[in-house]
Amino acid sequence: MSIPVGELAALGTAICWTFTSLLFADAGTRIGSQVVNFVRLVLALLMLAGLGWLARGQPWPTDATPHAWAWLSVSGAVGLAFGDLCLFRALVVIGPRLGSLLMSFAPPLAALIGWLVLGETLRPDQLAGMALTLGGVAWALADRRPGGVALQPVDRRPLVLGVLLGLGGALGQAGGLVLSKLGMGDYDAFAATQIRVMAAVIVFALIFTATGWWPRVAQGVRQPRAMVATALGAIFGPFLGVGLSLVAIQHTSTGVAASLMATSPVMIIPVVVLLGRERVGRGGVFGTILAVIGVIVLVR
Repeated sequence: MSIPVGELAALGTAICWTFTSLLFADAGTRIGSQVVNFVRLVLALLMLAGLGWLARGQPWPTDATPHAWAWLSVSGAVGLAFGDLCLFRALVVIGPRLGSLLMSFAPPLAALIGWLVLGETLRPDQLAGMALTLGGVAWALADRRPGGVALQPVDRRPLVLGVLLGLGGALGQAGGLVLSKLGMGDYDAFAATQIRVMAAVIVFALIFTATGWWPRVAQGVRQPRAMVATALGAIFGPFLGVGLSLVAIQHTSTGVAASLMATSPVMIIPVVVLLGRERVGRGGVFGTILAVIGVIVLVR
């Protein structure tokens, strides 16, 4: 029996994103989510350069082909810049529960785009596993606990804007994965991640220059506690997490990989319960069980 490298890497991505969500939530409340987003990418870029020097003898991906540079750069702009900008704004406008629920659209979008662009097809058991996993994630996220927050805001205008932003984030994540697979081929996954991160850093730098956000960045980096959380989040997020996500799509279809990565909101449930931050209702429990069954189907 062969080891499901792609599926295990996708689960590793979800685990990394569970930790990075908690760390960035803490840092974001102190210095703002967009400042955290930019700083984490810069730190990850330096970490990836160090890994490249240690593992491949070169800190920068100078051996990548023009084809890889082009598609991976577009992938970074679409997934790590546009997608994350939409996601973080959606979390502010409509809250983390509904925002995360909308991100559950990323796996089916990835499967659809992968079929259209890459000609990827899914077996019936993979489709069943995806349905179970995503259904469980959606059930857990949609669970309204007694005394919990409402799933949507009262004002309809921010709801519509937030939904559009959430769907934009899902589309960015899905498109970024497919474009990465299109450009990466059998190239080193972490070197490919470095190209994606470079492109995203450039996009954010242009946005910050146009909007005059650099003073906020300078102010943010002078807050030690926020920077510690951001640095740790960068390790689990754009360094290990995004790198493992590219390992995943190298070894399995983008739809399956994205479905397993989408289990991060379910993985975070026991963590927040242990930390005493949240109570979980029956829907959260049953949704988690359903998602676990789906994961078993996908990796068996």
